[in-house]
Amino acid sequence: MRLIGLAVVLAGSILLAPLAGEAQQATKIARIGYLASDLTTGARNQEAFLQGLRDLGYIERQNVLIEYRDAETKPERLPALAAELAALKIDIIVTGRGTAAALAAKKASTTLPIVFIGVGDPVSDGLVASLARPGGNATGFSLVPQGGRRRCAGAGGAAPNR
Repeated sequence: MRLIGLAVVLAGSILLAPLAGEAQQATKIARIGYLASDLTTGARNQEAFLQGLRDLGYIERQNVLIEYRDAETKPERLPALAAELAALKIDIIVTGRGTAAALAAKKASTTLPIVFIGVGDPVSDGLVASLARPGGNATGFSLVPQGGRRRCAGAGGAAPNR
C-alpha cells in the first residue's frame, strides 16, 4: 500500500511541476492515463491511488481526469491500449502492478512521463537504465530479484519535500 502512496506523490509531483513556474490556472485540468492488466483484481490499489490523489488535492472529474484502460487479463491488448492513451494527449501514464503494462507504456511514448508500480526488475526488463539513475521517461517502484523492495532513485527525487 505504501508503494501506491509513493507513486501518487510522484505522479502528483510530475503533474504539478509544469504549473509551478506559471500563473495559477484555475481551468487547468490534469489528465492521467491509468493502464492496467486487470482493473478488477487491482481495485484496492486503484482506490489507494485515488485516495492519494485526493490527499494531494486532486478530485477525479473536478480537477483531474483519469482515462482508464484495462486489458482485462489479456496482455496482448496492452500495446494498443497504451498507444490509445498516448494519443489522448494525457499528462502522465501510471501503470498498475506488473511489468507488461509498464513495457507497453514505455513503447507507446518516449516523451510522456511513466510511473510504474510493482514491476519485477526494471533494469533487466529494459524499463530503466539503472535503479540509481533511471534516465528516460519511466520511473517507479519495483520488487528487485533479491526480494527486497526498492525504488528507482528518480522516483524519490521527483516528490516535493514536505
